[in-house]
Amino acid sequence: MAVPAENGKKVMVAIDESESSYHALMWVLKNLRDSIAASGSPLLIFMAHPFSVTSNVFAASLGSARVYCPVSATSEYVYCVQEQNKVVSMGILEKAKAICTTHGVNAETIAQLGDPKQAICDAAQKHNIELLVLGDTELGKIQRFFLGSVSNYCVRNAKCPVLVVKKPE
Repeated sequence: MAVPAENGKKVMVAIDESESSYHALMWVLKNLRDSIAASGSPLLIFMAHPFSVTSNVFAASLGSARVYCPVSATSEYVYCVQEQNKVVSMGILEKAKAICTTHGVNAETIAQLGDPKQAICDAAQKHNIELLVLGDTELGKIQRFFLGSVSNYCVRNAKCPVLVVKKPE
């Protein structure tokens, strides 16, 4: 099943460490490989990593009143966490790029710091993406209600068509 592509059309897959995003990448490689090759543009693989938490909350012991006291993290701690996140992100992106290469698809990787929901939509607009592909959420109903899902946000807010690939049950 190949989607006809015009020269210069771009496809972007947003990934993270979840199994559903890996499944979305594999779906693209299976179903859109010829279209991507015909477009002359590489497949863009995007990963956003959220800002580091800059404070921790400690609770008082159970015997006393619950008092929460935010404690600011040191700049060194924040830097170390951000650097570790970069290393993990780059590893995930390089693995995805290697998978694309084994399937004969030219790919470029992009990593960005920020809220994944907004970062994905911003990157799709910045890079003139014609089709954004995401894996389905792995959140439960309660988590999805309180946190919202990245795929739902992108479907509503991206300036291009969004394909959400569901993982088979």
